[in-house]
Amino acid sequence: MSGQGAGKTILITGAGSGIGRAVAELFLAEGWRVGLVGRKRETLEETAAGASHALVLPADVTDHQQVDAAFDALVAQWGRLDVVFNNAGVGTPLVDWDEMPIEAWKAVVDTNLSGVYYGMRAAFRIMKRQNPKGGRIINNGSISAYTPRPLSAPYTATKHAVLGLTKTGALDGRKHDIAVGQIDVGNALTEIARRISLGVMQPDGSIAPEPTIDPAHVAKAVLHMANLPPEVNVLTMNVMATKMPFVGRG
Repeated sequence: MSGQGAGKTILITGAGSGIGRAVAELFLAEGWRVGLVGRKRETLEETAAGASHALVLPADVTDHQQVDAAFDALVAQWGRLDVVFNNAGVGTPLVDWDEMPIEAWKAVVDTNLSGVYYGMRAAFRIMKRQNPKGGRIINNGSISAYTPRPLSAPYTATKHAVLGLTKTGALDGRKHDIAVGQIDVGNALTEIARRISLGVMQPDGSIAPEPTIDPAHVAKAVLHMANLPPEVNVLTMNVMATKMPFVGRG
């Protein structure tokens, strides 16, 4: 292996597609040892592409026991956990509040909020005890951690809550040399977000396409955060399409 990350380890959730896959592929190219977490083994193996420094770890982030097992497997393989990228997330149908299935609400909370908490909890457990102690946790938030889209209450609520986990983790991690930060992405062109480039509801009720960005730019931002020295932390970073409707009134 070669590159700035040679010998370092990172665990990435939601690594089978989208932003998670883009981040995993870049870290693998940079020589990091990468633990790939997701529900489907086959998509994780596609991300790994046969790399000897990739570890496929099928797990459902809504199950804390599966999360703990994945983290423990990485440490058993490589002896140390340097960085965690809590990336796994899901959305809900764009429907009015009273039309949202309760099951959809629970699924979003279980994945986007509880899944991040379980990942941070497992990271704290390992990082505070390893030698030398410490590490870095990067959470995938969203511009929805600050400003909602129409008809997005479950997703927006969980992303606001992730920001709370990030800030609390950054505070409580100090004594353990654990840095916690968050990347907030706007309109990365993943399969989930592809509808944005085709047309999405605006606050005035109209439907309009929005500019998007290549997930590779998000991956580079995560790599920058991960490569910082322990005494430096990016608490929040917003990576977004320059002309998307977010700042101001549109």
